[in-house]
This record gives sequence, C-alpha cells and structure tokens, in this order.
Amino acid sequence: MSATPRPPIPSFIPESAPFTLEQRTWLNGLFSGLFGLQDSVTPLSTADAAKLLAGLMDGVTTVAPAGADDGADDGAPWHDPAMPLPDRMKLADGRPLPRRLMAAMAQQDCGQCGYNCKDYADALFGKSEKRLNLCVPGGKDTSRMLKQLYQELDGAPAAAGAPVAPTEAKSVVASPAGRSRDNPVYATFLSRRRLNKPGSDKETWHVDLDLAGTDLVYDVGDSLGVFPANDHDLVTEVLAALDVPADFTIGERTLREVLTDGISLSPAPDMLFELISYLTGGERRQKAKRLAAGEDPDGDAATLDVLAALHKFSGIRPDPEAFIEALDPLQPRVYSISSSHRCTPGRVSLTVDAVRYEIDQRTRLGVCSTFVGGRIAPGDKTRVYVQKAQHLSLPDDPNKPIIMIGPGTGVAPFRAFLHERQAIAAPGRNWLFFGHQRSSHDFFYEDELVAMRAAGHLTRLTLAWSRDGNEKVYVQHRMREVGRDLWSWLNDGAHVYVCGDALRMARDVETALVEIVAQHGGCTPAEAAQFVAELKAKGRYQADVY
Repeated sequence: MSATPRPPIPSFIPESAPFTLEQRTWLNGLFSGLFGLQDSVTPLSTADAAKLLAGLMDGVTTVAPAGADDGADDGAPWHDPAMPLPDRMKLADGRPLPRRLMAAMAQQDCGQCGYNCKDYADALFGKSEKRLNLCVPGGKDTSRMLKQLYQELDGAPAAAGAPVAPTEAKSVVASPAGRSRDNPVYATFLSRRRLNKPGSDKETWHVDLDLAGTDLVYDVGDSLGVFPANDHDLVTEVLAALDVPADFTIGERTLREVLTDGISLSPAPDMLFELISYLTGGERRQKAKRLAAGEDPDGDAATLDVLAALHKFSGIRPDPEAFIEALDPLQPRVYSISSSHRCTPGRVSLTVDAVRYEIDQRTRLGVCSTFVGGRIAPGDKTRVYVQKAQHLSLPDDPNKPIIMIGPGTGVAPFRAFLHERQAIAAPGRNWLFFGHQRSSHDFFYEDELVAMRAAGHLTRLTLAWSRDGNEKVYVQHRMREVGRDLWSWLNDGAHVYVCGDALRMARDVETALVEIVAQHGGCTPAEAAQFVAELKAKGRYQADVY
C-alpha cells in the first residue's frame, strides 16, 4: 500500500443502490478512474444503478476485488442482511432456483431455521425440507416469496436463461439430543438479573440456565435456541375472541395448551385471513382476501397479530381445529451465548432485551424475550438446543489480538470470548468497543469489565453513549477517533468481530473500518474495501448480526 494518502473518491453510486459496501466502493473507484476525480459529481439514480448492476453482473465476480463476491457469500451479491427483499430478488433474477430461494431468506445465517440461508434454500430445492415458514427474521415477506418460488418445483418453468441443475435431496439424519431445533432437550431456568439500572429506557436481562442432565456443551460464539411459551393473558384474550372453552380438545391436548406453546400468535399469517374470508361476506370478505394476498387495504397489516386480526373481523367463529391449522407453529428464538463453558460448566448464560411496545392501546410482547425476562420461573423447564456458530469463533492462535465491537446485547458473545480467553490464559490482547444509550443506566457487566480492564486482561475498553450528550455518539464514531491504533492492531494480526443490528450498526461499523484502513493505511477507498474483504475471506473479520 502507498504511504501517501490519496484524495477521497467521489460517490457515483448512491447508498440506496442494491450493492454491497465492497461493490459500491469498487465501482466508485472504477468510475473515478474512468472519469477522473472531480470536485462534484452527480450520483447515478437508484434505477440507473440497478441497470448498471444487471449489465455488469456476469463480470463483477471476475473483476471485483478479491473477496468481494467469493465463497464468503457463495457468490451471491444479495447476501447482505441490510438489503431489502425486492432488491435482493432483483439481483437474483435469472439465477438458478436454489439461489433465488436463498435470496428470499433474511441473509442473517442466524440458524433459527435449523440451517444457514444457503442450506435452507438447498434443502427446499432438494425437497428434504418442505416447511416454508422457518425464516423467523424474514417474516411473512420471505414466506410469501418462498411460496411463490416453490411453485416452480411443482412443474412451472424456471426463469428463462436460468437452467437448474438437479440435485439430490440430502437424507435427513437425526441430530444428537440438544444439537438442533428438531431434537431439543430440557434445561432448567435458574435466574435472571436486570442489567439496566433504574431509570433506563431499556429492559435487558442476564439469564442463567442449568444444563445438568442434558449432556450439552458449547463453544464460545455458539448460540442457544429457546422454545418459548406465549403470554397467559394473550392466550386468554384469544380464547375469549374465539368464544371457545379453554379445555376444547385438539388431538390429545387442550386448546389452551396448544395456543400456549404450539402456535405463534404474532403476526397473523396469510392463511388466517384466507380462513376468515370463508367465514364472512361482502366488504369484509374482500378485505380478508386482500390481506391474505399480502395487500394492506386499511394501512394496518403490519400491526395485525392473531388477536388484532380476530378483533378486526369480530364476530367470526372459526372451528377451533381449522383455526389452529391456519396459524404458524411457534418458532424457537436464538440468542448469542454470553458465557464460557470452561468458566461455568453445566450452565449457559444469555443477554436478552425484553421487547414491549404499544399498538392501539395494547401492549405487545416479544414472545421469547419476555418469556425468559419474566414469565418463566426458577426451577421451570424449557426446551433448548445449541446452535453451532458459523461466523464467530476465536482465533486458533491464542496469541492473536482481538477487536470486539458489540453495542447493546451485541456484547453477549464477547463477554464469552473474554471469559474463555481468561480461562485458558490466552496471552493475546483484547479490545472491546461497547455502547448504549446512557453510561449511568446501560453499562452492561460494568463491574466485571472494569475489573478485567484493571487486571490487564481487557487491554482496552472503548465506550460510546448515544444519549449522554447533545450529539449521539456510537461505536463507529469511537472507532474513527482511535483509527490509528486500530490500524496498528490490524497490522499486528488482530481479528475483528462485530455483533449486533444488521440494518444499521454492522454496516456503519464496516464503513468506518474501510475509512480507517484508507486513512491510516495510505490507500484508496477501493484498496481499503479490498483489504477488508480479504480480512473476511481469511476469517479475520467475522460478524454475527440480527
């Protein structure tokens, strides 16, 4: 890399265009080379950028910087969790059906479906998996798109110019107990303690579960899948709206039991509106049919959970069995493990934000976050499984320095990293970036992090508080402030880890890192983007986003 910093490259490609950060930076550099650096430029429109990408799609993988579109994302330029679904599908247009199925996923590789995005798509294509509603973060939009694409497997022709090579369906092998969502084990809830101090706008819990008797072990970086139960009061309100006795028998269980731990009560699925359309008439029937088709006739579709849907079409009395069949199964939720098995054998810890919000004067609850954050009691059993990490693991060499960027609950896996490195007496340096709203209210694990810092185990602790002053300060701002030191750590072989919000934080952090490499590495933004892409390809830049 050049020792003399170069002037910044102007932006020809708008941030709204459907490109990854590396592709956008590379294309900006390309156009600057073609047109020359200018004091002012007129960015391409999003539509023109999309046309440009369509024209260059076949060449991007061969001329883009190494690592920008390689095995790290399966050659899929849409494998970006911040990219909207329509843009992902546009980029996947003309690709073989398995890749279009993959583009419909949420792109988080979160494991809640039991796969990563690519493997879930391959399992659907190979017909070893038939469930189209497993992508929890993708929600109804993903389910609708998968349903549309899945019709091609029933005889409809694939997109022109996109031959689909037949693949063999992988045989389904039963996983060991507790190692997949399809074979969970029972753990015992031990305790919870709130991490926010009084006065915080947030509600975050440290949760401990006992794995005794499960034979479960885990590595730092792994996640824990938890099967929740619905809120008792919500179930009662649904029963009242149905006007059906709670002890009505569904199979060998009561209706209350099925509604409590078998069925999702949010959001209302398309099948429920389809069922409602058969039970009503006139304008209400047409409205239900439009909702079933994914339309939004009253501008409230995004707020309709099952109870709200029943209230919207009050007076309908569906058969209880038909009602249950129209709903989605209650899915597990996956949380980063915030403990080290070496330090607390037989136990596992989670760091969970309890989700509560108001819609139409009714409190809505995050089903699993408020389950572990309030409804489950010490001594209660709950089904769990370990989801092995795909993108988050410590360096094989304990001498390597690590940089961890995890605001909010994103600190969870890095608490585990620090405990693990402490347990094995790893000599490598550790640097944590943590941030939240207020230092006086939201400094998670403050006592132990400060103690680690004082003992020298946590080499550096950099904090960002977005509500402490007049200007909001986030971790990416702190990164830029200490950019020279970050560059020095990278030159010393540091591994970089990011955990947190996929839509904003993770992208902002990556943008900041590219700028730091360009500024302190004395290179162009395109070269800096290539450098970061190479970090990813080598496993030195890993992200766990949600």
